[in-house]
Amino acid sequence: MEINSKKKLKSWISAARLETIPLSISGIIIGSSYSFFLQKFDIIIFILALLTAISYQVLSNFANDYGDGILGTDDNRIGPKRSIASGEISPSELKKVILINIFISVSLSYFLIKYSFGTNYYLLLIFLILSIFSVVAAIKYTMGKSPYGYKGFGDIFVFIFFGLISVMGSSFLYTLKLDFVLLPIAISLGLLCVGVLNLNNIRDIENDTKMRKKTIPTRIGFKLSKYYHFFLIVLSLTLTIIWSNQFSIYDYVTCKTENKMENFEISYNHFLIILSLIPFIFHLIKVYFAKNPDEFRPLLKQLALSVFLYSILIAIFLINESKFF
Repeated sequence: MEINSKKKLKSWISAARLETIPLSISGIIIGSSYSFFLQKFDIIIFILALLTAISYQVLSNFANDYGDGILGTDDNRIGPKRSIASGEISPSELKKVILINIFISVSLSYFLIKYSFGTNYYLLLIFLILSIFSVVAAIKYTMGKSPYGYKGFGDIFVFIFFGLISVMGSSFLYTLKLDFVLLPIAISLGLLCVGVLNLNNIRDIENDTKMRKKTIPTRIGFKLSKYYHFFLIVLSLTLTIIWSNQFSIYDYVTCKTENKMENFEISYNHFLIILSLIPFIFHLIKVYFAKNPDEFRPLLKQLALSVFLYSILIAIFLINESKFF
């Protein structure tokens, strides 16, 4: 009985896919560090935002497991078998947990926006609607009669939620204004997260083709998917460099005006940017030499961790920049 309980617990942990959590909170880290740069950081908002992002990610993972399991997509996948496909968790059990997770996600969202906006009911309503939309997006990715993940729209939603909304939305919680200074780095993170999804879809291209799951790779083929992947990563790195350069100009002007050139640390701070980009260069080399979908399996976790490291280094960059602000 105890052995079965432990096995069941492992199945639930596997279904939650905890390895995806670092990716889900990357945007929160960047958006929050920018609020620190603006001297608007609030630890309560940061904690609630992290918990909310994690709850949505786990909800999405459970829903993805349920949808793919019901449709039979996971039966012959290259990656590890999911809970329903393995028979370790029943569809009814997973469905109940999804409903509980929806309640938790919406509750955390409410506490977060209520704390951030107080009695500003206009913003409360907008963000509450956005939260409900996020729940629907998480569920409808692979669940329902017409899941958008099976029509090739997953890339768009990942770009919007993991990039634009995660970075700029989290910053808005602190500052109550939409700051377009963050747009290039939000786009960059969104592109990197799409890259993770694309890598996952390249790995599963053969099985997804059999199941008529119309991801970008099944639509354009293995070779063009690699080119698409290069486009995502290279554009992201380019935007990151362009975005970071505006801070070096600001730092130089500030220090020059205030006669504080001894505090000008452009070389050190921009080393963080260079450091954040290096793993992606090695990643692209590995992608270039990969000859079949199975070779993308180890690259998936490596890329996800590289994106998380990227967000941490961007955050340190912004925190260090706060001394010039």
